[in-house]
Amino acid sequence: MKPASKLRIVNATRGTVIADRASIAGTSGERRTGLLKHSELLPGDGLWIAPCECIHTFGMKFPIDVVFIDKQMRVRRVYQNLAPYRLTTLVWSAQSVLELPSGSLAATETEIGDELQFSLCEEGSE
Repeated sequence: MKPASKLRIVNATRGTVIADRASIAGTSGERRTGLLKHSELLPGDGLWIAPCECIHTFGMKFPIDVVFIDKQMRVRRVYQNLAPYRLTTLVWSAQSVLELPSGSLAATETEIGDELQFSLCEEGSE
């Protein structure tokens, strides 16, 4: 069985790497489960949820950074250090959400309006 693809996500506006091994939650089940079964996210990890306009952290064990992204791959809203048992507002302009380890947005200076670029990681680069 082929392992799931991972994504490299770059903030093209800032020239920084946001994640270099983000997972993809593309199915209904994957989107529903999200990070609930994880005990942590390491630097470079992430979860891209598409489509998605709102998330919650009910049942999560750790805080996360959250990026809402529109169809043009621009950052529409950010949440830094979103604690467990929280609910974000609905972001009508969002097409997808990127969940990251807490501190990732500050470290990469990612802000609303920044343009992100997604690419598949090459096999064996993890």
